[in-house]
Amino acid sequence: RAAPSRAPGAADTASMLRATSAGRGMASPGLLRAALSVMPRETDAAAAAAVPFAAQAQPAEAPRRVPVPVPQAHLGHFVAPPPCTSLELVLPRAYGEWPMYRVMGLDGHVEPGAELPDLSVETWHKFHTIMLQLRAADDVFMSAQRQGRVSFYMASTGEEAMHVGSAAALSPSDVVFGQYRELGVLFYRGFPMQGLADQLVANEDDYGSARQMGVHVGSKEHNFFTISSPLATQLPQAVGAAYALKHRRGLEGAGSAAADSVAVAYIGEGAASEGDAYVAMNFAATLDLPVVFFVRNNGYAISTPAREQYRGDGVVSRCAGFGMAGVRVDGNDVHAVYAATKAAREMALRESRPVLIEAMSYRVGHHSTSDDSTRYRDPEEMEAWKSSDPLLRLERFLRLRGLSDEVHEARLRDAARVEVLRALEEAERKPKPTLEKLFTDVYHDVPKHIREQEEGLMAHLAAKAGQ
Repeated sequence: RAAPSRAPGAADTASMLRATSAGRGMASPGLLRAALSVMPRETDAAAAAAVPFAAQAQPAEAPRRVPVPVPQAHLGHFVAPPPCTSLELVLPRAYGEWPMYRVMGLDGHVEPGAELPDLSVETWHKFHTIMLQLRAADDVFMSAQRQGRVSFYMASTGEEAMHVGSAAALSPSDVVFGQYRELGVLFYRGFPMQGLADQLVANEDDYGSARQMGVHVGSKEHNFFTISSPLATQLPQAVGAAYALKHRRGLEGAGSAAADSVAVAYIGEGAASEGDAYVAMNFAATLDLPVVFFVRNNGYAISTPAREQYRGDGVVSRCAGFGMAGVRVDGNDVHAVYAATKAAREMALRESRPVLIEAMSYRVGHHSTSDDSTRYRDPEEMEAWKSSDPLLRLERFLRLRGLSDEVHEARLRDAARVEVLRALEEAERKPKPTLEKLFTDVYHDVPKHIREQEEGLMAHLAAKAGQ
């Protein structure tokens, strides 16, 4: 057989193989051998690789660089990152530590250079009153749990400024998703102390019909979604609410309730490590949603101190990765919390974008009535934080302006304690919810299988009673 005049390429080989398929789709053994004989062999590749690089032809001069247009987007990024020729592994603190915004010092004086928010005297007194109510509620209900009068409670001692300061900066139409330590937000919105006592005692007037753990409150009237125990589940829900607000704003236009509302999600620094938190923040940023994430960094996730929870600069430093705006604030300074929340809400509403606030505070009390924090932290540490007590700082501020004194404060404390005690006693006098409540509030129209379960339970109880 005559050899071909040139070395066939892959196209020639493919043509030879295709030519054999005309007719029955079968290639003759002779044509297949001919096609395979001209395909590259491993020995040919090894021989080519053995040729020294220096023996190959070299250009007479360095090749001329041809300019290549730089694309505006690279691999899906919004903007192509600038190239560099120096290799550098960036350490976590290379960009410095986030500062903590403060207005009022520990002594109650306004810090030099700080601007005091434009608040009325009535608002300052409301701050003071609700913070005292929270202290009284913590004292009475913690004791009531130890006496077996309520099953569970979570105190807010030392974190009151974050509650009232942030609540004052929100609109009543803003949708709030709490974690479980934001009772002050509810009180500021008008939720009654009796409502809390009824929920803790689990009587017939409990908003949740005695189905929830203590402190897991909610109120449709006050735009506060019911708290649930699993950590961070409220964050995707808040993002969903913000998405709905944005959609309604587009349908209803300016002047509607949705056009002037944001979603607000409260979370602790421990829960910020949950996967739900990362998912929610990424969705909020990529969808440009009007939501404020309020992170209460109180130093502990139950018994785990913050230094064992993360190695970065707190939670606010994660904003850059998500593409969110953020601010760190002194969580024990009620004026700073108010100003930061007001600015965050305005940005979220104006620009339809998420904003994260990290409020630095300290959990003075136990995590809950199921916890004994003396087993994992030094009492001296707890004592040292008393100098930053948010209630004392506000009282010093008010005294400097002649708006309070020790006699007035003692009178307010007594009144707050009496209010809580009366609410507890009234709650204990009320009957428990009826058994029918077990089968309501899930479906608008009760389905057949639920009705059958209710009928079966009632029949069983009637039979037992007749024995």
